[in-house]
Amino acid sequence: MKLLWAGSDFLHPATRGGQIRTLEMLRQLHKRHEIHYAALADPDRPEGVARAGEYSSRAFPFAFRPARKTSPRFALEAAAATFSPLPLAAGRWRCAEMRTALERLIREERYDAMVCDFLVTAVNFPRLERAVLFQHNVESVIWQRRRENAGDPLRRLYMRLQERRMRDFEAAACRRAARVVAVSEKDAATIREWFGVPCSYVPTGIDTAYFARPADTAKGQGLVFAGSMDWAPNIDGITWFAEEVLPLIRARNQELPVTIVGRMPPAGIQALAARDRFVHVTGTVPDVRPYLWNASVAMVPLRIGGGTRLKIYEAMAAGIPVVATTIGAEGLDVSDGETIALADTPLDFARCCLDLCGDTAARARLATAAREMVASRYSWEQVAREFEPFLVQAPEAAAGNP
Repeated sequence: MKLLWAGSDFLHPATRGGQIRTLEMLRQLHKRHEIHYAALADPDRPEGVARAGEYSSRAFPFAFRPARKTSPRFALEAAAATFSPLPLAAGRWRCAEMRTALERLIREERYDAMVCDFLVTAVNFPRLERAVLFQHNVESVIWQRRRENAGDPLRRLYMRLQERRMRDFEAAACRRAARVVAVSEKDAATIREWFGVPCSYVPTGIDTAYFARPADTAKGQGLVFAGSMDWAPNIDGITWFAEEVLPLIRARNQELPVTIVGRMPPAGIQALAARDRFVHVTGTVPDVRPYLWNASVAMVPLRIGGGTRLKIYEAMAAGIPVVATTIGAEGLDVSDGETIALADTPLDFARCCLDLCGDTAARARLATAAREMVASRYSWEQVAREFEPFLVQAPEAAAGNP
């Protein structure tokens, strides 16, 4: 099958959950199909284009340097978005060159199937009615939760505006697409209910061999969070943990190490290490696995989110137990008390973290059950094979259709 896969960016370094999901699925699909990968390419990240041959037969990069979220340019984009019908999270990725080139590729290459990867890619995808829209999140849910958790009234008003525009944009994209595929049954059900379109899903996968703890690695201590620290739900979650949960932990254990691993932490997150000498904020790291292996418990204190959290399956594959909020574990095949510990209040979250850190047997029991679960059900090869039928089923995706 000759496949056009259009994404929001190139996939190396793969530091975000959606990037990792796409990369691993494409690696599997590339074994059986001819894949043309088209995406925006940040000139500051040349590795992405250089390594595209690992998962595609041909690559089509479109130079695009997004505004940093702390820059004056981003502030101007956010202000201008007030007067745009598009949500800021989508409109800021518009690229006329990419849209024009995709029109030409679709016309000339006569693809057997096409994928629009991530909702934001839809702003540059010209023939969505012939494509599979791959939804890594229900973006409207994320914006709804951001609005609900916004403390400042003006910020809440802005979030409400962006939420409404995102919901309109997402509904239109889902209704235009030939097929919509989500990453959990919960997200698929939300898309069916909110937007009135059929929606299927593929589960999240994991490479358990890659994350397995080496036999000579010493058991670690303390808590670890691993996730992109330039993503708003992660920033909100760690802020909540630091303000509401950590003081309760410190009342019982003043020296429990807490490590926050992830790219581009904002100043407010970096400042946590200055306030507490047992908190370590790493920033970008070349490999997250040593930080997982050197911890006792992985925590996922999210209050905002959608899709599924790869970070949970990564921790499980690494052999450490996970404490998460219900939203943090949303959409994953986990069972409270058997493969994960769920806690939604600061007191319960602190208690779960402390209890597991202090109970070797409980940690081993939870971690063993979780690792066996992900190893037996969620290989990337299986996930890719579950995705393939949707490529065939997408109406008018076959070669030769105008």
